[in-house]
Amino acid sequence: MPQLEATPTINFQSEAYKDAYSRINAIVIEGELEAAGNYKTLAQRLTDSTDELLKLAKMETRHMKGFQACGRNLEVTPDMEFAQKFFTQLHQNFQTAWTEGRIVTCLLIQSLIIETFAISAYNIYIPVADDFARKITEGVVKDEYLHLNFGEEWLKANFETAKAELEEANRQNLPIVWQMLNQVAADAAVLGMEKDALVEDFMITYGEALANIGFTSREVMRLSAQGLATA
Repeated sequence: MPQLEATPTINFQSEAYKDAYSRINAIVIEGELEAAGNYKTLAQRLTDSTDELLKLAKMETRHMKGFQACGRNLEVTPDMEFAQKFFTQLHQNFQTAWTEGRIVTCLLIQSLIIETFAISAYNIYIPVADDFARKITEGVVKDEYLHLNFGEEWLKANFETAKAELEEANRQNLPIVWQMLNQVAADAAVLGMEKDALVEDFMITYGEALANIGFTSREVMRLSAQGLATA
């Protein structure tokens, strides 16, 4: 893989690297913080899964602290203001759906889109990370698959009643992911993460999740491609 070859050439202490890292690190910290809040919120209505959701929220908080440590290790201050703006649209869409009682949309945003976005970014980052961050991120990825699995299982069990809302939620929210990838592509490249690899990994993981829930191969292709023209 090209990323593995690039690792020795990355200067983790360069100003350019630290500048890009301040935003990437902030994004993963904010992403874990958003996830923890979202799972706590979902626990209020998905009462059959309250304990599991609160456990996931605690896990996300632990991940956030791990990524904060990664920043401290490189003596980088995360740009949290940038990160909060980065997640604004997905955050607002989640809150709106919650207020309107659209739990299926909330689960698609958190358990599918945000978790898949995280898994893809971490998978591409691990081969080019500094040693400290690599160990932290490898541990986080294992947990994230559990989070993705929760959403998959719930949506799979409720697929027939959830299908129409899932398709609408996908149409509204997936294009935001491509905008987010574009926004972060330049900084990711400084860290040795190629945009094409990020897009590919996201599409594979997201497509697999849609298939596991119950969509046909043709439907998965159609849903996964929505908004891709902007990527």
